[in-house]
Formats: sequence, structure tokens, C-alpha cells
Amino acid sequence: MLYKKFKNLNLSTLGCGGMRLPTDETEQICEEKAAELIDYAYKNDVNYYDTAFFYHAGASEGFLGKTLNKFPRDTWYLADKFPGNFMEYENGKLEMDVTDMGMDKRTYNTPAEIFEHQLKQCGVDYFDFYLLHNVSESTYELYTNEELGIINYLLEQKKTGRIKHLGFSTHGRYETIDKFLNLYDCFEFALMQLNYLDWTLQEAGRKYDVLTKHGVPVFVMEPVRGGFLAEPGEDAKALLKTARPDDTPVSWAFRFLQSLPNVFVVVSGMSTMEQLKENIEIFSRKDLMPEHEKDLLKKVVDGMASFVPCT
Repeated sequence: MLYKKFKNLNLSTLGCGGMRLPTDETEQICEEKAAELIDYAYKNDVNYYDTAFFYHAGASEGFLGKTLNKFPRDTWYLADKFPGNFMEYENGKLEMDVTDMGMDKRTYNTPAEIFEHQLKQCGVDYFDFYLLHNVSESTYELYTNEELGIINYLLEQKKTGRIKHLGFSTHGRYETIDKFLNLYDCFEFALMQLNYLDWTLQEAGRKYDVLTKHGVPVFVMEPVRGGFLAEPGEDAKALLKTARPDDTPVSWAFRFLQSLPNVFVVVSGMSTMEQLKENIEIFSRKDLMPEHEKDLLKKVVDGMASFVPCT
């Protein structure tokens, strides 16, 4: 496994996401298969694990915590997120309507209630990484609301050691990210949707540049765009196969990200052992992408951009 130095930590460049764990016929987490995945990832040197309040209708946090807690606590790093992306602040209360995700409506009085709930769900005393979930145009006002004080509360938890590293995820425009970082200089990393297709299609390249300008390390989500770049179409596969006959489309997506110097961790939501094993193999060798291969990816993108699904 390739590692990258973050502060005083050696992070595996492949991270394991908790949003697309194996499920059973009722769409619940298949705990037997999911536990096999986590065990295999851990035993093959993956040490970064990502979850969130909403993943798997609220079951991801508890499952990951239970599974990882079988291993020594100082050998794995857990990332969780404050769920402001489905929240409204009205009359001094935080209202959360997540019924379309299979969860009940929730009402909280303070950010502390949510944070304490998440610690309990995960069965941990602290989060190694904690993020504001999706800083964007729709959440900017909530996260910067001084009366509510989400950021100040999380900074207090960081001082007490219950958050080791504070960051944010984002699907926002690059202008919004820039404005947010001009207002706050306390964030140590950012998780963003980044892949060779969205580099131009969703201006991910400009977002990457903004984060790099502010000195904020980039962690990546949707590296293969929800699986789309694993099967990018026959024309795209033919172009890639001609250039590197032994490589899969997935390896092209990951090698593109490995070649970006400010990318530290690539979080992949793996649902099968086959996906996990392939990803571990790719992230166990340093194989940076030269410029002529990046030019080839531009041709691939030109051929697929008109029929790309939304993630």
C-alpha cells in the first residue's frame, strides 16, 4: 500500500468508503459480506475509513464502528461528518427531514447533541477526521451562522482531542469554496468529488486549484464517478486499451488522481471483494500518469461528456 504523510500520520492513499457497502435483499447492510470487506481492507494496510450520518439509512456509522473496533484503535482512522446538508435551523432548533433516506425526521437543540450521538453510534471516544458535510451554496448560511455556532463547537471538540483533524466535504462551486476558506482558516483538509471526467465537466480542476492555493490537502470522493468510469463505454475502453493493453479503466481513473500532488487519500465506496482487491493492487504501486496519457483522457472525456449520468 502506498502511503502519504498527513501531519504526523501515514495515511493509506486508498480509503474505504462506508456509503456503498454490500447489501442484502432488503437493502440493509449485509453484515457478513461487509465485515469481510473491512477485514480484508484492514489486513491489507488500508487505514482510512469514511462514513456519515445518512449512509445506509443511518446504519453505516454503527456498522463501521463495530467492525473496526475489533482492531487496535491506534491502527485505523475514522472519518465522520456533521449532517448539515439535510438540515434547517428554525426557531432555535435544527430540523432534519431525511424520510426519503429511510430515516425518521429528527429535531436537535444543539450541534452537541448530534456530535455526541455520532460518537455513541460509532463506539469511539474521538474521531480522527471530522468534516462538515457538503459545504455548498445550500449549506453556506447554516455553517456560517454565528448564533448556531457549529464551527466554534467543533473547534472546541478539537481542543479537547475528540476531533483530531477538522475538515469539510464539498460539492459547491469553486467560488463558494474560496469564500468559505477566506472566512475560516481552521480547516486541515477537504473531501471533494474529483475524477478525470469532472475535472472539466464540473470544474473540479478549479476547485482543486482553490484548495491547493489555500494550502488545504485534498481527499477524494467519487473517484470513478459512482462506477461510471469503470465502464465508460466501448469507444473509451478501446482508446485506453490501445494505450495500455493490460490496464483496466479503473486503473486509469486512479492513476490520474495519484498524479495530482495535492491528493492525499482517495476514498472508494467498494461493494465487492473483487473491487477491493483490484483497488488495493492499484494503490500498492506508484505509477504516475505522464502528460501524453492525460491528453488521451481528454479525448476520452470529449467522447463521453454528452451522455454522462449525474452522481
